[in-house]
Amino acid sequence: MAPGRGGYRQSLAAARIVFAARSALACFFGVSDSSRLIFTHSATESLNIAVNGLLKPGDHVISSTVEHNALLRPLHLARSRGVELTFVQADRDGLVSERDVARAMRPNTRLVALAHCSNVTGTVQPIGEIARSARQGGALLLVDAAQSAGYFPLDMEEDGIDLLAAPGHKGLYGPPGTGILALAEGLRLEPLQVGGTGGNASSPDQPEELPERFESGTTNTPALAGLKAGLDFLLETGMEAVRAKGKLLVEQLLEGLRATPGVTVYGPAQGERGAAVSFNLEGHDPATLGYLLDSGYDIAVRAGLHCAPDVHRTIGTYPGGAVRVSPGFFNREEDISYFLKALHELKSGKGRDF
Repeated sequence: MAPGRGGYRQSLAAARIVFAARSALACFFGVSDSSRLIFTHSATESLNIAVNGLLKPGDHVISSTVEHNALLRPLHLARSRGVELTFVQADRDGLVSERDVARAMRPNTRLVALAHCSNVTGTVQPIGEIARSARQGGALLLVDAAQSAGYFPLDMEEDGIDLLAAPGHKGLYGPPGTGILALAEGLRLEPLQVGGTGGNASSPDQPEELPERFESGTTNTPALAGLKAGLDFLLETGMEAVRAKGKLLVEQLLEGLRATPGVTVYGPAQGERGAAVSFNLEGHDPATLGYLLDSGYDIAVRAGLHCAPDVHRTIGTYPGGAVRVSPGFFNREEDISYFLKALHELKSGKGRDF
């Protein structure tokens, strides 16, 4: 079932599946022209297309000190090719000020690039205000929505976003190996890879038309059908209901952690935040604690630097990192209680044998 590779019925059926997924996601993210929503295999690929396809030597980019390597590494590669970088310093909670972004603007600033929500602290950046600062400075805005797509409302036109990268397997409930990159009207990028697109086959040049310009190779139709099913689930359940459940679990988790002597919780103490909660327990190595939670209690957490070393430098947890807990919609309040009980047992030295 290869869409765009023939006029036979199976190919046409596959093309309809892909078109339905593209149209639904474009509507969800406020993309008026669905052809400008590109399918990728991950948010990482989407960010690479955005950074490498847009920037030229001499361009200036503003980012922050709290970025995931999915964005940080493409930016560092761009710098090795002649792009200038400025990293705005976030505060101890990982929050970036739009005023600092505005102050970092230069005449050659082409792009402001940052994550909407941190995968370490759950900190949510003021995207609307940052978008205004970028626009006033004549720059485009690239948003890494890996932790926010499907959890917080995002509308490209209303929020002033020019490039939006997101994975399919997190808040959109799709399968791994799916992602999107949405492009604002009038924006032209160079493709990251070129090859067969199913059309314009007589030309040796990559087509200009979207989405074909960025979708060389055989489309993973089953995965995109799964992504459409995930989005359908989210829409039927209601994003507000998903967020309300997440907020309930995160608040229960934060309350329990903050009440535990020796625990340091990172990120904002109040206000809006995502579902990622990171902490350290005094006297306990994060990696060891994560291992004991897994082996003794079958609790899956992630310990270390979370592919975001600059975040940990900013919040003061480098090089050891922290333990991250990420409650999801299918967790229950009993799961949080079980986690807190396990943490207390480990803290007291009465943890389970393994």
